[in-house]
Amino acid sequence: MRYATGSIGTGGFGTLPGLVLLIFLTDTLGVAAFWGGVLITVAKIWDVIIDPVIGARSDHSLAVTGSRRRYMLLGALLLPVFFVLTFAVPAGLSPLASGIWVLVAFVLTATAFSLFQVPYIALPAELVQDYDARTRLLSARVVVLSFAILLFGAGGPEIRDAFGSDERLGYLVLAIVAGVVIGAGMLVAVFSAPRNVRGVEVARSSIAENYRLGFAALRRSQPFRALLATFVLQGLATGMMLAGASYIARWVLDTGVAVLFVSLIAPAILCAPLWGLISRRTGKERAFVIASILFGLAALSLVGLIWAPGPWLYGPVALAGAAYAGMQSLPMSMLPDVISHDARSHGLGRAGSFGGMWTAGETAGMALGTTVLAIILGVAGYLESTDAEVVTQSASAIAGIVLSFSVAPAVIIGLSLLTLARYPLRKHDIDTDAAKGPAA
Repeated sequence: MRYATGSIGTGGFGTLPGLVLLIFLTDTLGVAAFWGGVLITVAKIWDVIIDPVIGARSDHSLAVTGSRRRYMLLGALLLPVFFVLTFAVPAGLSPLASGIWVLVAFVLTATAFSLFQVPYIALPAELVQDYDARTRLLSARVVVLSFAILLFGAGGPEIRDAFGSDERLGYLVLAIVAGVVIGAGMLVAVFSAPRNVRGVEVARSSIAENYRLGFAALRRSQPFRALLATFVLQGLATGMMLAGASYIARWVLDTGVAVLFVSLIAPAILCAPLWGLISRRTGKERAFVIASILFGLAALSLVGLIWAPGPWLYGPVALAGAAYAGMQSLPMSMLPDVISHDARSHGLGRAGSFGGMWTAGETAGMALGTTVLAIILGVAGYLESTDAEVVTQSASAIAGIVLSFSVAPAVIIGLSLLTLARYPLRKHDIDTDAAKGPAA
């Protein structure tokens, strides 16, 4: 539970900026949709650049101190401060200056998040050795992750909207409350990291060497390449839908986003343990395929919102939520299998390098989701505004919002099934590895 509690922090940070940051830029600060997407993407690119470095440094910290706690603690303490600064944009700044403020603060926030997230991702390979036990560990994490998505996705906009027309104050209070909760969840997870781990030898390396180690792990592990490519594509699809949820709620349903998130995440919380049961019968990779297909079909059906917007969408959204639980817990339980298999096959203990590349890929996928959404909105003619303006969106802009929430994610999920088909590891491979003893 200490490990799973960290997903309050990762789920909160993964959800809230994706949900509100672009609409904060376009509808409160007056930044054009395209440029808002560019700003968020630049910050995420920086995140992608530093993740392999943090991963290698985390491995070195484990070798020297016997634990990964140092980097996790630093990230947990710094993130709340920088997160608040992201939404503390002074009134009176031009859209350009406001965008630069958000960019700098969000880059610092993303850096702090990576300090925690990269070693956090590496921990399951060190905490648990058994194939099915890893699924149970990560299923518990996904239950907490789903709860965090519900808490921040539904509760965050409610905090913002409680301040009525003063959107800037609403966003600031939201950032303060969310930052404290995110930091608290991360601090609890810091103490799940093992201490006094021995027998790991990783030499101190330069930044260039850090990148070389990360890409070396990617080159030598075909299972990792297949799994990472699948997760990046699915991150792109879910990132697009996450960023689009606020636009769907405001311009298509004319309602708050809270009900939409409840219908998505409540099934995810209930179904996370179910995917563990399915995977024990079919294998993780087959269960992952089933979850992905269900999610893609649910997303595709939402294209009907163009012609018939209404509460019927909560049914497909609930199905997508149930599938989303599997799309999170199953690949995350497959990652420690990949790491331990590589360690035993090549005699290298590089969980941090794998974690760095994984987090970089996940970040890139989510960032590109926001970028693609911003491009679609710009092409469709979406009108940006400040908190003092009232605008009416055109029919083409509404259609763009719906397509980015339905057809586009469904197509990307279909592509992810092609990369998942190349994943080679099965239960007997991991059981054979485990019988040889703990990996280095």
